[in-house]
Formats: sequence, C-alpha cells, structure tokens
Amino acid sequence: MSLDQAGATKSRQYRVAILQRRLVQYRLSLFDQLRAECARRGIELHLVYGGASETDSKRNDGGSLPWADEVKARWFDIRGTDLLWQQYPSDLTDVDLVVMTQENKILSNYRQLLRRAVGRGGKTAYWGHGRNLQSTNPDGLSERWKRLLVNRIDWWFAYTQGTVDYLTGGGFPRERITRLDNAIDDVTFRIDLDAVDVATLNRLRTEIDLAEGAPLALHCGSLYREKRLDDLIEIGDHIHRSIPAFRLVIVGDGPERPHLEAVLASRPWARCVGTQTGLDKAAWFRLAAVQLNPGLVGLHVLDSFVAGVPLVTTRDALHGPEIEYLDDGVNGQFASAEPERFAAEVIELLSDTDRLRAMVDAGRKSAQHYTLANMVTNFADGICACLGIDAAG
Repeated sequence: MSLDQAGATKSRQYRVAILQRRLVQYRLSLFDQLRAECARRGIELHLVYGGASETDSKRNDGGSLPWADEVKARWFDIRGTDLLWQQYPSDLTDVDLVVMTQENKILSNYRQLLRRAVGRGGKTAYWGHGRNLQSTNPDGLSERWKRLLVNRIDWWFAYTQGTVDYLTGGGFPRERITRLDNAIDDVTFRIDLDAVDVATLNRLRTEIDLAEGAPLALHCGSLYREKRLDDLIEIGDHIHRSIPAFRLVIVGDGPERPHLEAVLASRPWARCVGTQTGLDKAAWFRLAAVQLNPGLVGLHVLDSFVAGVPLVTTRDALHGPEIEYLDDGVNGQFASAEPERFAAEVIELLSDTDRLRAMVDAGRKSAQHYTLANMVTNFADGICACLGIDAAG
C-alpha cells in the first residue's frame, strides 16, 4: 500500500444510519449526543424516522431534530395489528452500517435484511431486546419469527445484560454484542429538579390540596393497558382510606387516558395531569414520596433513581428490560400483585422513614451508573467495534 493509499484509509469518513419508526422526546438527547460523539471519532451519523401510528400519536410524546431525516411512513392496520412501510433516503444506500430496531411490524426492515443477504450495502445491526417482553404468547408465530431472524445481522446493540444473556443463549457471538445499559437524559433532569422553586411547589400543593407533610404518590409514563391503571386506582383507594391526606398524581398520556379520567372524576384525591416535561415534570417528582406502577415498568425507573422517589411495582407485570435495574428492597420494591396488599406494603414503606431514606440513597447510587453519558459511550464504542475502527477516534 502506498503512503497516499494509507493516508486515504486513515482519513476515511464512515457513515452510519439509525432507523426509527418514530422519534420520541426521551430519545432526543441520546441522538444529539451520539451524533456529536460519532463525529469526534470520524463517523457521520444519520437518523431516519417516520410518523407515528394512530395508536402511538395518542401518547403525545413525539419529538423532532433539525438534522434528522423525517421520511414518509405508511401504516397499515391488518386485523388489529399496525404494520409500517417506511421510505429510506436514496443518499444513504451506501452507508457503512444500518442500525434498525428489532420489530416485526416494520416491513421496510426486511428490505435491509434482504440487501445484506445478497451482499449489497454495508453492515446491518439490530437495536432491541431480542424478543417481545410484553408478549403473552412467547411461543406464538410472531415470537418464533423474531427468533428466526435474531442471528441474521452483523451486530447487536442490546438494551441490558438480560438481552445479552438471551442472545448468547441463542447462539449469537458475545463479541458481536454491545450492551448499552439503556438510559435517558439524567443530567437535564437533575438540573430541572434543582431549578424547581418553593413557589412552584406551593402552587402544586394548593392545586391538589396536598397538606404539608402528607404523602404524594406519582405515576409517570404512557397510559396504556399494560400499565394496570385500574389496579393503580384501586391501590390508591386503599391508601386513601388509611391515609385521608394521601394524594395520587398521574403524569402521562395515551389511549387509556379517557377511561382513566372518567374513573378519577369521583376521586378528588387523584388527578391525571397529562404529559409533563422539563421543570413541570421535575416539580411533581420533587413533591412525591414514592412512584407507584403495578404494571409495566420501563425507563421511568431511572427517573425514580435520579429524583430520589423510590419505585414500587410488581414482579409479574410485562416489564421492559429496565426492570433489571431495580434491586428489591434496596433501590426500590416489588410488592404484591393484589391491590389491597400492594397498598398495605406502600403504607408500611411510607411509615418507615429510615427504610425509605435508605432506598432513596441506594437509588441515587444506581443513577450514577445508568446514565445517558455511559449509554452514548457504549453505543459509539459498539459502532466502532462493528466497523472495525479505533474506538478512540
């Protein structure tokens, strides 16, 4: 190789595309920071995303980035299942790596898998869980199809260690898996928590008639069936009967919100305040003593850690992979799935200030590990490893 050839190889600009079926608010900081980190390492990162389905749009959590490519998306409702065909920018067909979320319903992903199968284009990677953790039929056709394709790519970006274990158990090489330790923007959330002033807290107390020293429980997240919202309200009923000053605030939006608000109409001690971001979200966490979620738990466990608001959930819900972060009795708690018993355990926790404080402290220690900065570094390291380039840039 001549000196000119060697210099050209060293200075080569690698190009990577990440595909998302839609762009959500909680991922904006990840993609901004990942783009900057990739640029530092000589990698040009592109983000391609489409529009929300009718179901997704009810969550009211969409976002946008000025540098990302928003493309046309066609949604099809086939027997109650949303299927997506998403356009792909023609100027990105020659990228070195395409990272796709592992979802059966994204029909356009199969275009990329076919290109890889016939040796066209660059490398292909999945970003996901390895299987549908919310499936009630893990041996059904959908999950068997997903298992069939799980090894048909060059690299895996795994959400958590549980995903790594699942993939290696299925024969995918460990050396071609990057564990991301899925996270959200903890830095901005900490800044917002610190910025909430006393006047704001007093205003919110007045709005929900929260007495000084009375316990407030928070539920934060999208509102859909797997969250067991009816159980949440029943749990609140039991706590309120025992502690009349107790209040419950539900932060979030989604398809179950109309039903939820109808149920709450007869319960003045509970309120749904819709999607909250920035200082508004932080203020509710500043007021709360615990976060209650008898159903599916995902990334909001990290909000609990950062804010010092211990999460109480159940073991048997169809949780996201981030449930691995919860250490029972240490940085959070698994309670009974039976609402009355769940409520009794929450009342017991609220009355034990030493145990509650220990959970707060442990959660804040956990928050120091599951950071967005660590996830960005892990992601960028994985991209470099997949492409066979120096991770240091």
